[in-house]
Amino acid sequence: MRNIKLTIEYDGAGYGGWQKQKTVNSQQLTVNRKQKTENRKQKTEIKTIQGTIENALEKILQEKISLIGSGRTDAGVHALEQVANFKTKNSLDINSLQSGLNSLLPADIVIKKAREIDEKFHSRYSAKSKVYQYTILNNPFPSSFLRNLTYFYPYPLNLSLLKREVKCLLGRHDFKSFCASGSGAKDTIRTIKRISVEKFPAIRYPLSADLIFFTIEADGFLYKMARNIIGTLIDINREKIKNIKDVLTAKERTKAGATAPPQGLCLLKVKY
Repeated sequence: MRNIKLTIEYDGAGYGGWQKQKTVNSQQLTVNRKQKTENRKQKTEIKTIQGTIENALEKILQEKISLIGSGRTDAGVHALEQVANFKTKNSLDINSLQSGLNSLLPADIVIKKAREIDEKFHSRYSAKSKVYQYTILNNPFPSSFLRNLTYFYPYPLNLSLLKREVKCLLGRHDFKSFCASGSGAKDTIRTIKRISVEKFPAIRYPLSADLIFFTIEADGFLYKMARNIIGTLIDINREKIKNIKDVLTAKERTKAGATAPPQGLCLLKVKY
């Protein structure tokens, strides 16, 4: 049995997240023979990154494939280097596998690397840390080009304040305040290894956009943790929340800010 590791880039705008999901019931309006309307439940499949890649792999390898991702990204979230692995009995050349996948996959999913790896490698459990970046378009007007890749925020941002606040998150803490409801995590303690706030002025960017990058590396992330941190920082900037240290020590989700939109978030790298 071969263990294949994939490095994947994707634009998550058109997907319901990374993880393959069961079909759901949706309400569809129909017309019966007497021209009366009625609601009927219909099974609808949610398009996901994992499911799309698995379908392509199964066409190429002619066997059932279970693709394991390093972690789940939510609907609308992107990845520059998501990592996944799968087991196969097929002896197809690795270069042929990569090129075959890229020929079958839609343009918004690209397999950047494919290689055979030790059978003990597990994309999730072998990971040491993950690096996420959240991008804010801080302009008075939106961008048609960046609408799916950034969070458009037209109001002033106090970068000195934000840089000072994020320092409180460094190190090992209980991040329960930043964990969204619906998480199955029993342990909410994580270690943030580095966190930064940087601005790239319009003069350095061809689309004439002021971009604010929040980069966070941690040994793990709770459900919507990164987006909840960004939402809290924005509320601190708006003076709706006093400081992030109080939110962190409260260990209550209600003390943190709103969840920032998904399109600004990108998984940059998974470290092993």
